[in-house]
Amino acid sequence: MTHSSRHRALLLPALTWLVLAVALGVMLLFCFACQRPVASASSLFPDSAEAPGWSKAPQIRTFSADKLFDYIDGDAEKYLKAGVRSTSTADYKFGDKLQATVDLYTFSSSDGAKAILESEPAMGAQTPALGDAARLFAQSLTFRKGFYLVRIVAYQDSPEVAPALLNLGQATEKKLPR
Repeated sequence: MTHSSRHRALLLPALTWLVLAVALGVMLLFCFACQRPVASASSLFPDSAEAPGWSKAPQIRTFSADKLFDYIDGDAEKYLKAGVRSTSTADYKFGDKLQATVDLYTFSSSDGAKAILESEPAMGAQTPALGDAARLFAQSLTFRKGFYLVRIVAYQDSPEVAPALLNLGQATEKKLPR
């Protein structure tokens, strides 16, 4: 074997490994670039400065998918099938007139949030321009934005509830990343 053929024989495996290493590096870079940042639950709920008139209770409860039955016992299976990753919930007060709970469901894809919203009755709902789709009833507002589904439920019923819920929903939507 001549010197140049021996050099080529050694160079070929080295080039193969170099090409494989570069390809692996590019794939890893692509995977990390495509992942969405994970926001903390507390950063996704508006405070009173962001939702005028509303004040948030200090406690935010978060349930992983495997603990969802602890929070929504009857309907958890539907959410799990849709790919829910976690649920966070916070209580709010609007002055001393209104109490509401904001539930924030995080799905593995936007298809999960869409499937849940579309699986629920829409008759009698208003459809405000909020997120990707929204439904506003007299005592509740549900909307989706990307891989999030937000449900806000009030415990009182009066003509001022729906506008107040919409206000809280708009403030919540601004906190959600795309």
